[in-house]
Amino acid sequence: ADFDAKKKIKVAEIYRALNSDPIDVAALRRMAISEGGLLTDEIRCKVWPKLLNVNTDDLPPLPGKELREDNQDYQQVLLDVRRSLRRFPPGMPDDQREGLQEDLIDIILHVLKRNPHLHYYQGYHDIVVTFLLVVGDRLASALVEKLSTHHLRDFMDPTMDNTKHILNYLMPIIDQVNPEVHDFMQSAEVGTIFALSWLITWFGHVLSDFRHVVRLYDFFLACHPLMPIYFAAVIVLHRKQEVLDCDCDMASVHHLLSQIPQDLPYESLISKAGDIFVQFPPSELAKEAAQAAEAERTAAFTFKDFELASVQQRPDTVLRQRVRERLRGEEWTKPTLTKPRTNRFVRQAVMGLTVALGAAALGAAALAMVKSALEWAPKFELQIFP
Repeated sequence: ADFDAKKKIKVAEIYRALNSDPIDVAALRRMAISEGGLLTDEIRCKVWPKLLNVNTDDLPPLPGKELREDNQDYQQVLLDVRRSLRRFPPGMPDDQREGLQEDLIDIILHVLKRNPHLHYYQGYHDIVVTFLLVVGDRLASALVEKLSTHHLRDFMDPTMDNTKHILNYLMPIIDQVNPEVHDFMQSAEVGTIFALSWLITWFGHVLSDFRHVVRLYDFFLACHPLMPIYFAAVIVLHRKQEVLDCDCDMASVHHLLSQIPQDLPYESLISKAGDIFVQFPPSELAKEAAQAAEAERTAAFTFKDFELASVQQRPDTVLRQRVRERLRGEEWTKPTLTKPRTNRFVRQAVMGLTVALGAAALGAAALAMVKSALEWAPKFELQIFP
């Protein structure tokens, strides 16, 4: 009864924000971030376009099948879509699912045709199918196009340089919150490849429950483009004891982290990711992640160009307001999130000796494969996306 009462109140607040003049986008962002997200697909159909500033009264018509003729991406898109059976609701009739798969192909090719500077990548279809299932083909096409030219743009470059740059934020975030976990992972030389499929599909490829996927999409659409990497860091930190109990070698830690649990406490992790983002924003981590000149080329650092109605509606502002409101009367300081770096270099030296002894057993070929995985990611992705 208490849950139903809270849900009714939240639904009323969402529709109040939608019906205000002008639409209260800041309130919609708060609703998308707060517990339960946007609650229903019916509400998402109304709110997601507002979060992306898409005019639903002027949607372009979907093209015909002519896009498939002589399209350089068609065969790869077709292969990926055919392998996407598990992304559709269990029990869906075959003819309905096949029709949606055809729509999925058309949406992807439509976006690529209208934006020749964007390049298809394996895993993109996992994001597009989520929008298709929630809002339908025509609106999905408009939302995905806006998303592809903003939040996802870095993944759609001709090279993976910017994707690698975004992955490079993972370890600095972990380091700020729990240096012990960071140092252990560094000693194991595990890298960040385990989180690649999480990042470029917004977790759509690795989570089996569609409810959890759309809940995360509510959160990510309401936030900064780098929020998925903060959420990835929070998942690792949530499993800190499993990580520290693991053998300190690349193969063991990579195997552990690449198997994402399906029973994560999503609401608490979402809240923690938002808190960490506010406490350690990307601007403070940029030097550790990459040189500033490289960082400025990513969508994460051109997000100020994203069309928002006012400063108060910006995702960063909404997150900070949310933290301040929730923690009024509570003491919330940096030491509550971080652990002291006592004897850090001693630990590094000890772990370095351990991993040096253990790495030999992996063999030079396996070591080289994992270390260079992102350099030949198009081949590696075939293993990430079976």
